[in-house]
Amino acid sequence: MNRFWGFIRKEFYHIFRDARTLIIILGIPVSQLLLFGYVVNTEVKDVKLAVYDQSKDDVTTRIINKLTSSGYFELVKNLDSDNDIEAIFKKGKIKEVLVFEPDFAEKLEREGSADIQLLADATDPNVARMVAMYTQNIINSFLKQEQPLATVPMQVNASIKMYYNEQLRSVFLFVPGLMALIMMLVSALMSSISITREKELGTMEVLLVSPLKPIHIIIGKVIPYLLIAFVDSLLIILMGNLVFNMPVNGSLLLLMGECFLFIFLSLSLGILISTVAPTQLIAMFMSMIGLMLPTLLLSGFVFPIESMPEVLQWFSAIMPARWFNEIVKNIMLKGVGFMYVWKQTFILLAMSVFIVFVSVRKFKIRLM
Repeated sequence: MNRFWGFIRKEFYHIFRDARTLIIILGIPVSQLLLFGYVVNTEVKDVKLAVYDQSKDDVTTRIINKLTSSGYFELVKNLDSDNDIEAIFKKGKIKEVLVFEPDFAEKLEREGSADIQLLADATDPNVARMVAMYTQNIINSFLKQEQPLATVPMQVNASIKMYYNEQLRSVFLFVPGLMALIMMLVSALMSSISITREKELGTMEVLLVSPLKPIHIIIGKVIPYLLIAFVDSLLIILMGNLVFNMPVNGSLLLLMGECFLFIFLSLSLGILISTVAPTQLIAMFMSMIGLMLPTLLLSGFVFPIESMPEVLQWFSAIMPARWFNEIVKNIMLKGVGFMYVWKQTFILLAMSVFIVFVSVRKFKIRLM
């Protein structure tokens, strides 16, 4: 029996001496709990709001102040014309435009009701639905506070219009997100495992003594996955259009160019993982925990970035899938050109150059 307890103590000592095992046992559950606890949030806040106030009276001013003081909305722009609405939605920051009719306060006092229009960016249908609901509730709360003793309460008739996704179809949200997730899976995960397998089986040394240079070895390993991921992206776009009626309102050529850039970036991440992972299992673990889960949670695919804590919003900025997700939705749903997605494209390009430089450098160091 003493030998048995001694064996158990030895196992505990072995676990506590291995820092990597402690990280897996203690660190990952804590980090995942914190990540899910903060990210999985059905509320929206700090929604970017634009206002086209054709009345500009005291009542509309107080309604706007009520919305912005609620903590759910942030007034970004006052529009001068309804012609500006489409353009400001295409820029991507504004999630809702509030339109007050002329003589709003006068009509509300004289007739007991007035009209307001709520225009929402429905590329994320869940956010659009909640934003419209929050706006209506805040306006109704404002009216109750203004006239607590009124026998005939005044009403604001809200007309809701959803831009780019009138039917609020959730598939319009999932197709761009799944494109990023699948291409990351095929590119980063499979390429990292492929290169690590050569090292683990000892065949990398055979390749190194061949006439091929290290850069040729890397390119040769990733080209098949580059082509496969590119074909996958074509299949997703085609099936999304034919099966789910997902439109491609923008340039298909521009969309495929952006897909190619994201695939190249994902492959670069896979090469970087392969330079530090000694085995296929560790490469798979690093890809799944370091890439797949953040891509799912922090890219805006499922949960709105605006509702996350500021720290996680900053962290999401280094996630390539966030920028690719914005690019795909803007091109496919909004039909914008390169001038509206140049910022996201530049960020992905800069990430690619940096990761390729670090990956090739680390790969050469491991060969010395």
